[in-house]
Formats: sequence, structure tokens, C-alpha cells
Amino acid sequence: MTLSVEEIRQAPKALLHDHLDGGLRPQTIVELADEIGHELPTNDPVDLGHWFQAAADSGSLERYLETFAHTVAVMQTKESLRRVARECAQDLADDGVVYAEVRFAPELHTEQGLSLDEVVQAVLDGFEEGAHNSAAAGRRIRIGALVTAMRHAARSMEIAELSVRFRDKGVVGFDIAGAEAGFPPTRHLDAFEYLQRENSRFTIHAGEAFGLPSIWQAIQWCGAHRLGHGVRIVDDITLDDDGVPQLGRLAAYVRDTRLPLELCPSSNLQTGAADSIEQHPIGMLAKLRFRVTVNTDNRLMSATSVSREMALLSSAFGFGWADLRWLTINAMKSSFIRFDERLAIIDDVIKPAYAKLIDPA
Repeated sequence: MTLSVEEIRQAPKALLHDHLDGGLRPQTIVELADEIGHELPTNDPVDLGHWFQAAADSGSLERYLETFAHTVAVMQTKESLRRVARECAQDLADDGVVYAEVRFAPELHTEQGLSLDEVVQAVLDGFEEGAHNSAAAGRRIRIGALVTAMRHAARSMEIAELSVRFRDKGVVGFDIAGAEAGFPPTRHLDAFEYLQRENSRFTIHAGEAFGLPSIWQAIQWCGAHRLGHGVRIVDDITLDDDGVPQLGRLAAYVRDTRLPLELCPSSNLQTGAADSIEQHPIGMLAKLRFRVTVNTDNRLMSATSVSREMALLSSAFGFGWADLRWLTINAMKSSFIRFDERLAIIDDVIKPAYAKLIDPA
């Protein structure tokens, strides 16, 4: 059974790994760039969308990250941040996403004088507006923010304090992102220790472009509650002579402790972490019952949505409604909101909808 994007769009979904500056509408980029005089590769929205995808299809994480120069450039005012966040919430709701955690790096949006607090507040205001507009149209979404520190910079403690300051106002957690090679998560150990003392939740980009040492440090040194990507955990899984998977110590630890993996299939192909959807490690990891979740990473650069990612997996691995329900519940269980709110979304929204899809009678 292969499910289409349109079919999957009708099902409730949860999203844990989505970058605000990687999900702009091309039309919005063109309009915002025109307002500030920023030069784009093209001013045609359709061609611009194609340019972003092509530029990201390089197989290099570093080249992939270069595309953000244009999106970040047009997100330097309260108004632009609020608009991008509002449209993000509405686009996700239109795709059937009922819960989302969207991340952004406040330190990247201060070039025109905004304070870190002003950046965060503008984004939260946009999310609230987008969720309100979507609810009025009959599509409810609960959306929270993850504030991200850049791993090559030295502001992680400042951003961690920012996340705690806003954690009761719409920020649900903290993250570090950026090129992994040469910038291990342990460079930000003081920020993670601070967050642990403050009983705050955090995820760490690890195991995408870099291998097992990045994952090991994120978990055992920094105490990550989730792994952003984590796809390279398969490097610690080998097949014996009979083709039976054998888990190494780290892979076994990740599975045994139910540490969530924020897998982003299309993005992983673009950054060279996998060669094709059919060969993506998510198939093996799902069979081995790791805590697998399906995410978009950057919807603009990958020209994707949660529904499209799930449709690709349905085609590649035969995932049906029961599998998509499992993946969606995995994501909700792994979210950074309170337990009772997680449970309400699972029991009142996700399970009833999938029950009808699995057994229409």
C-alpha cells in the first residue's frame, strides 16, 4: 500500500525538526527582499524556489547552509519575522500538522538592531497569529519555538538563558545547529549544564554530517533529550553473516533509552547523509524500533512537507497508516510540551483520526 501526499495531508501529523529560516515562501522572500533592496539570484518566485532546491542539492552540508544567506537577510525586522512565522504556522496547518516545534537562531536576526528578546517575541507573535488564522479556517495547530545557538559562535549561554526566559511564553526548548565538523557540542557544555539545572529541555544537531563521536558527545557529555538528525547512528550497527543487525554500545544505548531521532529524509539526501530514500537508514531504524520521527528540516530547500516526506517513505518502505500513526505518536511522545498536553493531542486528535483511516468501516 502506497499512500499519496494528498491522502496523508488529511491525517494529523507532528513535526519536531523544522527551521523557520528554511521554510519561507519564495513569494515572501521576493517581496521582503524588494523592500530592503537585497539582491536575489532571481526575482521570479517559481524560479527562486527551484534555485534554493538546486543549491541545496550539492551533497555538502556546508554548501547547503550557504542558501540561508538570502532567507536570513530578509528576516531582520519585527514585521518580517512576524510575517514569516505567521505563514509558517499556516503552511504547516494546511499540511495537516497539529503539533510543531519550529527552531530559529535569534542571534542571526539582530543585524538591524533588534535585541534577542525582540526577535523571539516577534516570532512568537507570528506563530500565535498563524495558529489563530488556521483555527478560524478549521485547522488547529499547536506550535512552539526552539531557540537555537550557532555552534561556531560563542553565544550559546546567552541563548540558553533566553530560552529559559521565554519558556512559559511559547519557547519549548533549546538547540545548537550549524556545521558539525570542527565544532563539537562539548564547546557549549556550560550552556547545557545550565539548562539541566533549570529543568529545561534541549535537542542537539548531531550525527548528520559528522559521525558517532558527535552523537556520543551530544548524549553522554551534554545530556541531549533528542538528537537532531542522528542518522549516522547506523554507523554503530553492523550485519552479521546471516544478515541480522548487531547493535554497538552506543546504538543500543540510544534504542534502549528511547532517545528520539529527528530524522529528515530528503534533507539527509541533500547533505550526503544518505544516497536515496530507498537506502535511507530510517527503514532499518524503524524495523529495529528506534524512537524514529519524520521531519522536514528545511521545507524551502527540500521543496517538501511532512506529508511529502511520509509519502516518500510509504513508497520506499511500504509504510501504511499504522506505520504513520506510530511515527506520529513517536513525535508527540518526544515533544517538549507538558505530559498532559502531549497525551491530550495523542488521545483526542491523533488516535481517533488514524483509527478511521486504518479501519474506515
